[in-house]
Amino acid sequence: MKKLSLSFFLILFAMTAAAQQVVVKVHNSTSQQRQELVEIDAQTVYKKLGIAEGRNFRVINAVRQEIIYQITYDGKILIDASVRPHGTATFTIVKGTPREPKVYVCGRQYPERVDDIAWENDRGAYRLYGPALQKNGERAFGNDVWVKNTPDLEVEKRYKTELDNHPAIQQLKKEGKTEEAQALEEQTTYHFDHGYGLDCYKVGPSLGCGAPALMDGDQLIFPYCYKDYQILDNGPLRFTVSLTYHPTAYKGQKLTEHRLLSLDKGSNFNRQTVWYDGAKKPIDIASGVVIHNEDTQSVVLGSDYVHYADPTDNPAGQNFQIYVGVVFPDGATETKQVENVGHANGIFGHALCIQRGVKPGQKLTYYWGSAWSKFDCRNQDEWQLRLNNFKKAVAQPLTIEVE
Repeated sequence: MKKLSLSFFLILFAMTAAAQQVVVKVHNSTSQQRQELVEIDAQTVYKKLGIAEGRNFRVINAVRQEIIYQITYDGKILIDASVRPHGTATFTIVKGTPREPKVYVCGRQYPERVDDIAWENDRGAYRLYGPALQKNGERAFGNDVWVKNTPDLEVEKRYKTELDNHPAIQQLKKEGKTEEAQALEEQTTYHFDHGYGLDCYKVGPSLGCGAPALMDGDQLIFPYCYKDYQILDNGPLRFTVSLTYHPTAYKGQKLTEHRLLSLDKGSNFNRQTVWYDGAKKPIDIASGVVIHNEDTQSVVLGSDYVHYADPTDNPAGQNFQIYVGVVFPDGATETKQVENVGHANGIFGHALCIQRGVKPGQKLTYYWGSAWSKFDCRNQDEWQLRLNNFKKAVAQPLTIEVE
């Protein structure tokens, strides 16, 4: 009886001790240094720690520093892992209250700016257009790019500064004080760089950077502005939004487009999954980047990607470039350049990745994103290298071991 009791207490002690922490090992099988978010199943961690779902815990790295994490809408724990080539990074998860995290990624709808949805991370910012803009009659179909050169959050400040000063600028113009109005606009508009970046990417009636579209032969069938949205994750490490669009006529069918879009800390690329309700037969889906009349030469077509050095809305004045690209990690049926009829609206055409014969209900996942020559990619050769390394990382993800 004593032996049984001793064995029981030894087992109970061992189980209790093991429940005090969870060790997570992140393995890098590639020859490249890796820095990216990894996903750990939250239920596994709760179970191993012996705590209820939603209870607090802390994540500690190998040099005993606490690091921030995020729990996603779909039950993943995100941590930002740096792993050397063919190396392993070890993290320890323990019970406790985490410190207040620094937010690197966030977004929201801006009803005060015609229902824009804008989001950003520590490398760049993006927006897509909403129902209020569509009601105004403006034809802006694609994704916009806002460049930045700081890891700090900029979008909220840009909107506030721009919108707060707009009435005063209009009043000065109304009073005939043109110079004063121009001076105030130059000091406050997000279309000028005030040291942290700006909005100088032209979208208009195009895909902009990375929007999806149905394809009929070589003709793009653009979606208009979103109908409904739901923000699923909002930092500190990942932003995720779900979007539904109005039905689109396509080869005698009415198709409703859905998008699931996310952006991670440290990434130049958004992840996007698109699918269509209502399809009765295979459809063709494209995504790509708009090519502007000011530069038609810097288009690069790969077998499963396209990229472009965009000249901005004022090439001679800005004298910098925005690098944009789209990657189809599972391959594309074809990549090609398609010209805009008459090169209207300053749009020469599009560089496209096209997936033909997508089955009804099938989901297509791809990536799109950007970099800025005044920040993290100084020229298009660096952008090509960034894109190549990103493709390799998607093909060979870091592996997770939970102990």
